Amino acid sequence: MHQISEIDFNLLSPDMVRSQAKVRVVTSDLYDADGYPVEGGMMDMRMGVIDPGLYCRTCGGGIGDCPGHFGYLELAKPVVNVLYTKIVYQLLKITCRKCSRIMKKEGDLLKKVLLSPPTKCPHCNAKQKKVSFVKPYLYYEDKTELPPLTIRERFENIPAADLKKIGAKGGRPEWLIFTLFPIPPVTMRPSITLESGERSEDDLTHKLVDIIRINQSLKENIDIGAPDFIIADLWELIQYHVATYLDNELTGVPLARHRSGRSLKGLIQRLKSKEGRIRGNLLGKRVNFSARTVISPDNRISINDVGVPESVAQELTIALHVTPKNMKDVKELFKANKVNYVIRPDGRRIKVTIENKKMILDNVLTDWVVERQLENDDIVLFNRQPSLHKVSIMAHKVKIMPDNTFKMNPSVCPPYNADFDGDEMNLHALQTEEARTEAEHLMIVHNNIMSPKFGGPIVGLDLDQISGIYLLTQKDVKLSKEDAIQILADAAIDVELENKNEFTGKEIISKLLPDNLNAEFPNNMAQGIDSYDLKRKSDSIVIIKDGELKEGVIDSRAVGVNKGRLLIHIEKVAGKEALKDFIDNCGRLGIAYLMRRGFSIGISDLDLTQASKKAADLEIQGAIGTANGLIDKFNKKQINILPGMTPKESLEAQVMNVLANGVSKVSEIVEKNLKMTDLLHMVNAGSKGSVINSTQMAAVVGQETISGQRITRGYYKRTLPHVAMDDLSPGSHGFVSSGFKQGLTPFELFWNIMNGREGLMDKSLRTRKSGYMQRRLVNALQDLRIREDNTVRDATGKIVQFMAGEDGIDPTKSDQGSYDWKSRVKT
Repeated sequence: MHQISEIDFNLLSPDMVRSQAKVRVVTSDLYDADGYPVEGGMMDMRMGVIDPGLYCRTCGGGIGDCPGHFGYLELAKPVVNVLYTKIVYQLLKITCRKCSRIMKKEGDLLKKVLLSPPTKCPHCNAKQKKVSFVKPYLYYEDKTELPPLTIRERFENIPAADLKKIGAKGGRPEWLIFTLFPIPPVTMRPSITLESGERSEDDLTHKLVDIIRINQSLKENIDIGAPDFIIADLWELIQYHVATYLDNELTGVPLARHRSGRSLKGLIQRLKSKEGRIRGNLLGKRVNFSARTVISPDNRISINDVGVPESVAQELTIALHVTPKNMKDVKELFKANKVNYVIRPDGRRIKVTIENKKMILDNVLTDWVVERQLENDDIVLFNRQPSLHKVSIMAHKVKIMPDNTFKMNPSVCPPYNADFDGDEMNLHALQTEEARTEAEHLMIVHNNIMSPKFGGPIVGLDLDQISGIYLLTQKDVKLSKEDAIQILADAAIDVELENKNEFTGKEIISKLLPDNLNAEFPNNMAQGIDSYDLKRKSDSIVIIKDGELKEGVIDSRAVGVNKGRLLIHIEKVAGKEALKDFIDNCGRLGIAYLMRRGFSIGISDLDLTQASKKAADLEIQGAIGTANGLIDKFNKKQINILPGMTPKESLEAQVMNVLANGVSKVSEIVEKNLKMTDLLHMVNAGSKGSVINSTQMAAVVGQETISGQRITRGYYKRTLPHVAMDDLSPGSHGFVSSGFKQGLTPFELFWNIMNGREGLMDKSLRTRKSGYMQRRLVNALQDLRIREDNTVRDATGKIVQFMAGEDGIDPTKSDQGSYDWKSRVKT
């Protein structure tokens, strides 16, 4: 083992280019008439081979064995390396045109010399001319163009001591001007054969052919003594091709294009950005043994399972090493047509077909590897992009199912941030026993129910599941024995029922609770109630004694994601597996009860009585009247000015406040007067919706805002052409006085759409910004690790935190962020 102390990057010297190269490239031809690589050409076999059956003439390696070898091209005239044009310009400014010394006196700052180069050389007193740089790669002295040959000659004569003084490292400055051009190996720019049998060459090969062709032409013209303007034109052309070969996105340089019109990729384009070599092929890459398709919900499978389509299971394989102990199983797999490939001990991989199946089966021995299809209960990884935290990728067990989508329990949606409006997810079949074991212990869903962020459950019941359990545990719910058995059977729950004729909903859910569970906590009904009144409000506190639900309805505060007090209690007393079973069973039970009871909402659920409608209208009209009164005061300059605000800002704040108060009073009226329908059950259970949603549908939408303010933009001094100039009334600035049920006026609809569009814009901009921030943070923190002594250190061993997270608590193993409840020691 050796530790690398440092890595240096240097310029390639012409000597290095020549010594590393195995071929001097002299012709732009690629293949001869027989399709064989031309000697001395771009595909010369001494630079490596990319065709099966051919062998490298340098190392003797075949395709896949030979890493490839460099060649070189002798340029007829030197050209500037466009990646270093600024450095060449800076050096030219401070190099004497006569003695080639660096014009920097002792004690002078290099920055100062670069900003105002001396007019006379301090070493030889030669008068200097003004050097200018014209992008992309032309240099002038006064008004005379400096050819690369002259620049190179100047740089060659700079003494090494002078370079040391200005801190130049990594090679000689004359190497910034190419005289020998390195030709990369064939393996770095392989050609592909199209279906038509034609060869399609790599972008780099296209550019190199242009460079070699123009270079030959330039050489011939110099040899025959062609006029200067022809030589200058050819030199400029070769400089252009070298520049676009290195970087095809230079400012001021036309894009080099393919015959089809597509712009060619230069060396820089290969490496940089999201699709480049680093990010696209090294930090993250496309992999085998993975599948991707749309997801759909199935509350009947466990949170630990994933439903995999048969077509996917038949395509994905897992390597099975044949041993004397599993030989019988392997033969069964062959008979069931569950083997796709076999790998012989010599490494040869054979596809299993109907024709060769019997022959392979007869020859299979120990030490062979069979690649079998995915089966039920195989461990796979399941992931949804963008993967923003640990639980964006978890391990699931395969359940092979019909149809073409991955099926997942809706309870597992929150950690993945998944929904079923067309989301796609990725599945990875793990290839080694170690990987499968590790995934099963560390990544399986039931070991990740507690969030790494807040230590509460991130997997729990949602939507209809909560509504069902909430309705089942109401005080007046009684079921006959037949109904109780049927509901439990529908939910696939296997429990013993006592021999009696009637069961309460609370008794049925008690069958799912651990026997040793004792808990007491408030539910949603307890919100906004004083502790004194709490005891008097029936069912507002959940009381469980010895696994029996004695009192309280089960709602989102008990079993929901992020809150789930009951889930936390179950994990404490019974462990993770029991919690997984509870979530599975409870979800199915909630749906089974709803399916028997029925659950629906309709427009009439939002009907208000005439009296409450009138009261709501009066509140709204009162609020609008008060707002108009404030506007009158403002116009008369009598408005009460709030601290730190202008009169206009004071008016806006007060109008917004008055209108918001009006809407909240209407909200109270709606809450008291709406019929107790499934719509309100949903709100009370905490499964979806809120009182404000109901208010907006039934009575009044309220003020639409842009950036938290009333809508003010539009036309000159007014929001729409239909309102008077300087009209400040609520209706003309985004106040919607109707509810969705009554219908909005065209203007009100317009305000509503403006607000909606702002939300969409805001979301897309936020996602982009946070995505980039996440990337930067992950890059900065990627080498941090918690060591055995609980310190956080980087790759060099530098301490970043003396105590991980500053409290040494792992949220997933804590009681919602506090000490570990099992041992009461810090984890």
